[in-house]
Amino acid sequence: MGRCPDCGDWDTLVQEVQVSRKPLGGSGTVQAPEPVPIDSVATGPSVRVCTGMGEFDRVLGGGVVDGSLVLIGGDPGIGKSTLMLQVLSALASSEKTCLYVSGEESIRQLSMRGQRLEGGSCPSLLVVSETNLDDIAAMMAKTTYDAVVIDSIQTIFQPEVNSTPGSVTQIREAAMRFMHLAKSSGTPIFLVGHVTKVGAIAGPGLWNIWWIPCCILKGIKAMCSEYCGP
Repeated sequence: MGRCPDCGDWDTLVQEVQVSRKPLGGSGTVQAPEPVPIDSVATGPSVRVCTGMGEFDRVLGGGVVDGSLVLIGGDPGIGKSTLMLQVLSALASSEKTCLYVSGEESIRQLSMRGQRLEGGSCPSLLVVSETNLDDIAAMMAKTTYDAVVIDSIQTIFQPEVNSTPGSVTQIREAAMRFMHLAKSSGTPIFLVGHVTKVGAIAGPGLWNIWWIPCCILKGIKAMCSEYCGP
């Protein structure tokens, strides 16, 4: 079937595979959290970690929030990877332990890019070239990180999902897994995502239904076309 019976558009149908969830615990059962009275929850002022990059902190509302999941989008070559490497370098220079996971570049390429940046070779900034979601989750479970960058979400795959990296199913499963990791560990995670020719984040309509902070990088030419017209 090439035409959607609901909207009438052609070539908009996407095949999705039902993912069988494996149990997280060894006993085969998953322990659910217990509800607690609302007045017994310990609260405190919202703490934001400043990166030292004024404009980036301003876009995030004053700094990085623990347990947040932020999507960084933009055209290929716009500077997403360089920006995130600068952000982690700034955090690492303030004695924060950060992890940069690259699915597109080798650690040698990341090291060469870091050497071109001011403070990009801090020893507390760890880099790894990995695309397996289970291995990345194992890294985060083994070591506590103050910030993690996934570059990019389109290259990450979950072995249990029977589809190629970058597909709607893989992106959805990976994003949901990273959201769970961020909330459960309190580690802020930045997901780098590519955009399509029409300027939307790759993964048709996927990000529109989630309340995820999204930063889109655009060049001067694209901004002039959008706000000033052709």
